[in-house]
Amino acid sequence: MRKLLVFLGVFISTAYFNAVNLMAGDGVSSFQILKEKFIEGDWRFMSLVLVVLILGLAFSIERIITLNLATVNVNKLMKKVDDKLAEGDMEGAMEICKSTPGPTSAVVYEGLKNAKYGPEAVEKSIVSFGSVQMGHLEKGLVWISLFIAIAPMLGFLGTVIGMIQAFDTIQQVGDISPTVVAGGIKVALLTTVFGLISAIILQIFYNYIVTKIDGIVISMEEASITFLDMLIERGVFK
Repeated sequence: MRKLLVFLGVFISTAYFNAVNLMAGDGVSSFQILKEKFIEGDWRFMSLVLVVLILGLAFSIERIITLNLATVNVNKLMKKVDDKLAEGDMEGAMEICKSTPGPTSAVVYEGLKNAKYGPEAVEKSIVSFGSVQMGHLEKGLVWISLFIAIAPMLGFLGTVIGMIQAFDTIQQVGDISPTVVAGGIKVALLTTVFGLISAIILQIFYNYIVTKIDGIVISMEEASITFLDMLIERGVFK
């Protein structure tokens, strides 16, 4: 699975660069410029930044796919469950939850399983299992946060080393002219730029994922409240 995600990250990056190349038109393409700047920025550090970007994109794509699959129409789900409960078909309601993907249906299923033990047991199971589902939803976010932090730090590391190289050149030549130090300063600036760009891209994905998780959690909480009211209304608790 992880190999597939890394492949997706590489594929997206390559597709983006090719699209830029095709839209560039005549003259020097944006892709060619980007490739040249990548090499000029010292490929050793730039490659590390690129690897971080690809891994971050891989984790982000995995989370987005998972969260989209976990998103369901809560109102439609609760309507189906309510219809089964109105018929007194507890097993049918549980079967609907089992066949519906996502954390909301899983939480409702746990509540149905514990309905025979009373409202306190249902509420406790919903809260406990909801916490477990939250953990599944947030899985991988810590790695995306790590890549967001590492990307600019690798860029700054390249900046520091580039400045050291510039001062080494000054010491060897004994001259502080712009021509002498330009190479080291260019490496310093390019690595910083690429590191910051990578962090910005991953931060946008991260914020989208967090927003998606918040929406699912709100749906879970609304469904839980509706579910408890539904059980009471249908006389499930004897």
